[in-house]
Amino acid sequence: MLKKMRGFTLIELLIVVAIIGILAALLIPNAMTAMQKAKQKATMKEVVTISTAMIDYLTDNGTSYDGQNGIYAQGAGFYASLCPFYLVTMPVNDAWGHGYVVYTRANAQGIAGANYFPVTAFRDDEFVVRSYGRDGIYTAPAYNPQAPDAGFYTVTSMADFNKDLAMWNGSWIVGPKTRDLT
Repeated sequence: MLKKMRGFTLIELLIVVAIIGILAALLIPNAMTAMQKAKQKATMKEVVTISTAMIDYLTDNGTSYDGQNGIYAQGAGFYASLCPFYLVTMPVNDAWGHGYVVYTRANAQGIAGANYFPVTAFRDDEFVVRSYGRDGIYTAPAYNPQAPDAGFYTVTSMADFNKDLAMWNGSWIVGPKTRDLT
């Protein structure tokens, strides 16, 4: 007498594999976007932290730190001027692993895009804190004093995480929109 074999048929296994494939195709892009959004939010929070420390330094000293012109290193002059008094530790790299970029005083003039700012020369109390985004590549500032919202963008694709984030004197000038109010 033949014994009936228990188990799954090939068709049943193919259906299960197809369902898992469809679910993976739907969920992986959303998971990747969520991971990048979390990195962007963490980076934005750290830019605010650095800017707040700069404002505290400015309040106590009357001017922003002199001589900071780009990426800073842990223990260097700019870092040492803010740590440990204004910050216990200061982030050096953004969530994507690229160095934060800080320009103070006249150093912010050219590289930070002074032609985009409503000033002819940066004063001693001005500073710009930037992250070059996921790709770590400098993008010219999109800030325009006649249209201040021009620096803000809507995140609609993975490429939007490559866009820069920037604060000027503690105010966002380049970054993602939180929502459309129109």
